Amino acid sequence: MKTSTDRILTSHVGSLPRSKAVTDYVFAHEKGEVTDQEGMSTTIKQAVAEAVAKQVEARVDIVSDGEMSKISYATYIKDRITGFDGDSPRSAPKDLEDFPGFLERQASGGGTPTYRRPCCVGPIAVKSMQPLQDDLDNFTAALEGADVTEGFMNAASPGVIALFQPNHHYKTQEEYLYALAEGMRPEYEAIVEAGYILQLDTPDLGLGKHMMFKDQPENYEKLAMQHVEALNHALRNVDGSRVRMHICWGNYEGPHHYDAAMNEVMPVALKAKPQAILFENANPRHNHEWVQVAEMDIPDDKILIPGVIDSTTNFIEHPELVAQRIERFANIVGKERVIAGTDCGFSTFAGFGAVDEDIVYAKLATLAEGAAIASKRLWA
Repeated sequence: MKTSTDRILTSHVGSLPRSKAVTDYVFAHEKGEVTDQEGMSTTIKQAVAEAVAKQVEARVDIVSDGEMSKISYATYIKDRITGFDGDSPRSAPKDLEDFPGFLERQASGGGTPTYRRPCCVGPIAVKSMQPLQDDLDNFTAALEGADVTEGFMNAASPGVIALFQPNHHYKTQEEYLYALAEGMRPEYEAIVEAGYILQLDTPDLGLGKHMMFKDQPENYEKLAMQHVEALNHALRNVDGSRVRMHICWGNYEGPHHYDAAMNEVMPVALKAKPQAILFENANPRHNHEWVQVAEMDIPDDKILIPGVIDSTTNFIEHPELVAQRIERFANIVGKERVIAGTDCGFSTFAGFGAVDEDIVYAKLATLAEGAAIASKRLWA
């Protein structure tokens, strides 16, 4: 994983806005209604190229494919591993249950995507590596000649798959997690073998306490550690320096007053194998928690990628604020071990996102501007 000794690098969490054409195709694929496979492939390939070009224009250093081919960051796996079918009932996070009027407004306002969350109903095994290979090919083509420091590609962690797609097959939740780990392991290894940084999306470590574990919050640490252990098992053949992980508390506008504190979540996340940790810090529920991080014993080999840009608001952060947020963490672990990031992805579900597409890239540009300001001061 590349770091810098003379400036703060910039990155983001992964998903970026999809065009209507891309969104139409991925939802048609979801329904099994794609009649022009070649047209879909061409459209997604072009979309990846455009997303990379826009990231370069915004001066993002470590870029992604924008997750263009995926309907969502967790449910896409049904096309890649066996054992999933049907749909599962929705369960609202605990914070939204406290405000039923707001929950209803969100549900009726068109801000919630309609898509399947299939359950695990059979044995998990690799179904096809072709969708991943298509993603790798598209990303490689888009990066040809691009002025970037590095590329990363997202993959769902065993824990986040279990969070959104419940188990109706394996005898225990632990058995389910390890089956997921084995089923996803080839994808993780292939991304790294292709020369990219693997980003594992693990919002289950944050969101889990007020969603997956909301009926037993007192067991959060024990249950979350099962997720970390399964993740480490899946990564046993991968160098941790080629992996980063993203933790969050749910990329949605809401009260978030049941979010687990950073000093609960980070100690668990630090036991995972990935070298770098991306985490929310820009939004108003977690912006203060840099103080908690400052009090932690962060291992010397870990890299922090704090969110210094919010992913749920159309405010474009002032670059000076971005710089200040970066400097807080640089003063904790050292400037060479900090990369400037975003709180979450900007299009967690295809076609849905709180932030206007043009504003997304304006926010990424101010991320780069803030990083430049912080770099000038840190290396003065």
